[in-house]
Amino acid sequence: MGVFTPIAALAAPPQEQDHNESALQAIAALPPLTLGHAVASALAGNPDLKQFAFQFKAQAARIDGAGLKPAPIFNSELENVLGTGRTRGLDAAEATFALSQVIELGDQRARRIEAARLGIGAIDVAQQAAQLDVLAEVARQFIHVASDQEQLKLTHLATELAERTVAEVRRRVKAAKSPEVELHRASILLSRAEVEEEHAEHELITSRIKLAALWGARTADFGPVTAELFRLPEVGDYTALTAQLAGSPDFLRFAREARQRDAEIRVAESKSRSHFTVSAGLRRLQEGGDTALVAGFSMPLFGARTAQPAIAEARALRAGIESEAAAATLKAETQLFELVQELKHSITEAEMLRDKVLPEMEEALKETEYAYQRGRYSYLEWVDAQRERVTVQRALIEAAANAHLFNAEIERLTAAPVSAARREQNDGHAAQREAHTQAIGPGRANAIHQPQPDQRRADVDAAVRGIDAATGLRVQGQQPDERREAEGSRQQQPGALALLEPEPRQIAADDLGQRR
Repeated sequence: MGVFTPIAALAAPPQEQDHNESALQAIAALPPLTLGHAVASALAGNPDLKQFAFQFKAQAARIDGAGLKPAPIFNSELENVLGTGRTRGLDAAEATFALSQVIELGDQRARRIEAARLGIGAIDVAQQAAQLDVLAEVARQFIHVASDQEQLKLTHLATELAERTVAEVRRRVKAAKSPEVELHRASILLSRAEVEEEHAEHELITSRIKLAALWGARTADFGPVTAELFRLPEVGDYTALTAQLAGSPDFLRFAREARQRDAEIRVAESKSRSHFTVSAGLRRLQEGGDTALVAGFSMPLFGARTAQPAIAEARALRAGIESEAAAATLKAETQLFELVQELKHSITEAEMLRDKVLPEMEEALKETEYAYQRGRYSYLEWVDAQRERVTVQRALIEAAANAHLFNAEIERLTAAPVSAARREQNDGHAAQREAHTQAIGPGRANAIHQPQPDQRRADVDAAVRGIDAATGLRVQGQQPDERREAEGSRQQQPGALALLEPEPRQIAADDLGQRR
C-alpha cells in the first residue's frame, strides 16, 4: 500500500492502515484457493450439515422403538378391606396378582418398523438438499471474493490514474500552462481514490471471512481465490435444464414423502383390527386362607370405526403430495426461466463491455490524455475520460459476477453442485493436488483485453500504465495436452459448476493492491 494523503489518513488511523497492509501481504503469501477445495472444505466442516448425523441417530432410535413389542403389565388388586361388619380391617381381604400381555394383530409392529425405516430416506433427501444449499452459498461467496479482488485491483488502477494526473497537472502548473486550482482538484480526486481503495480492501477481507465461515473457520487461512471471472458461463438449454429438475432433492423428497405417507396409511389400517389383552394371576382369600388362579381376556369394541379418522387423515395427506409437487414444479420452472433470461442478459452485457466498450474507452483515454498534454482538451475532459474508464470496468466486473451468480442459482435448482462435488470427492482431488505442484509460469494477457495491433497496444500501454498490472492474472503453466484433457472432462460433466476454474495459478501480491 502507498502512503495515504491526510484525508485518507483521517478515514483510517495509521494502526488500521498497517493492519490492512500486513493482512493483504499475508493473503498474498498463502496458497491460492480453488472452488473445488472450497466445496470440499464446506462439505466436511459446515456446521449446518453436522446436524444430520444426529438426525440419523435419532431415526435409528425410532426404528428400534417401533420394533419393540408391547411390554407385559403387572396388575395387583386388593378388595374387601377397611369396610364394616365382616369386611372390617383385612379379615375378608382378597388380593389378586396377575400379569397381562397385549397381543397385536394386523402386523401392526411390522407396519411401524416399515414407516420408521422410510424416515431414513427422508432425512437423506433433506441432507442432500442442505448440501445443495451450502454448495450454492459457497459458489456465491466464492464469486463475491473473486469480484472483490477485481474491485480492489480496479481501485488500485484508479489510484494510479489519479497519481499520474496529479503529476501531469503539477508539471503543467509549473510550466504556467494550467491554473493552480486544477492541482488542488487533482489532489482531492487522488485522496478520494485512495479512500475508495482502502474501502475495497475492507470489502475483500470481509467477504473472505464470510467464505471461510461456510466450513466453520473463524479466519480466512487461504490466499487469493482462483477463478476466471471474465470467462463467462454458457447458457444451457431451458428444456434440458427443466428436465434436470426431477433429479433435484427438492423434488425427490416428494417421492420419498409419498412412500412415507403410504406406510402411514398401512399403519393406520392395521389398527382397524383391534388387539386384545390376556392376563393370568393368583388370588388369595384372606378370610378362609384359600388361593385360586385367575385369568382374563379383554378386547376393545368397535376398533375398526375408531381407526377410520386416522386412516382418512393419512389418505388426505397422501393425496396432497401430488398437488404440492405440481405447485413446486411450476414455481421452479418459472424461477428457472427467469434465471436463464437474467443469465443471458448478464452475458450479453459483459461481452459487450469486454469486447467493445472497454477497448474503445482505453483508446479514448489514451487520446484524451494525449490531447490534454498538448493543451487541446481541458482538465475536466481528461478526468471524465478516466472516470468513464473506471466506470466501464466496474460495470464489467459486476456483469461478469452477476452472470456467475445467476448460473450458480441455476445449478442450485438443477442439483448440479452436489454431483460435481461428489465427483471431486470420488477422484480424491488428485488432479488438483498435482496441479498445485507445478511451478509458476509466465503471466498471460488478461481475459478482458482483446488483441490489438502492435502499435495501438504500445500506445495504450504507454498512455495507461498499470492497467495490465492491476487486472492481469499470473497463472501456473499447464501443458497443452493437459489443458485439452481438462476441458474435455468438463464438457463430459454436464453437472459441473459453471464458475470455471482456470489452471491452478497464483495471484501476485501487487494484484491485491500492494503498491510499490
